Amino acid sequence: MDDLRRRVVAAVRRNCPAWLAAQTEDIVQNVLLKLLKTSRKAEGEKRFSAVYLEKSVYGAVVDEIRRACRRKEKPVEDEQVVAQVAAPDEGPERGARSLEIARAIQSCLVRLVRSRRLAVTLYLEGCTLPETALYLRWTAKKAENLVYRGLADLRTCLRRRGFEP
Repeated sequence: MDDLRRRVVAAVRRNCPAWLAAQTEDIVQNVLLKLLKTSRKAEGEKRFSAVYLEKSVYGAVVDEIRRACRRKEKPVEDEQVVAQVAAPDEGPERGARSLEIARAIQSCLVRLVRSRRLAVTLYLEGCTLPETALYLRWTAKKAENLVYRGLADLRTCLRRRGFEP
């Protein structure tokens, strides 16, 4: 097992882009889990070829890149998020309106019950319902209910503030 882990770590280092280096250990663990599942399905001891390992690692790295891009993972402060919403090339009126809407959404999110706020925030960041359930360690149904109820609460709050779709 140590030899397999060493080979996987080396393959991840070869395939992983520098900006994703912080997730190297996560990728290694994902690959090892997949290989373990594969070896359990096979009868007897399973040996993995270098090509098989490379393809497994490559697939895991691509999956992690897609996840990172989908979540747009960058640590930002709340004020930076609000400032990013208003695009400067849209004109001053539209930019001011976008900023106003962003602040209203942020204010309404703060007023939501914690579980709904977490679920809605992940949803608005681009997480799917299964990902939300996984991150928050909830069942899929609980995540779905909290996201939809939280979105309904968010819409109600925004309507009270004069923002209609």
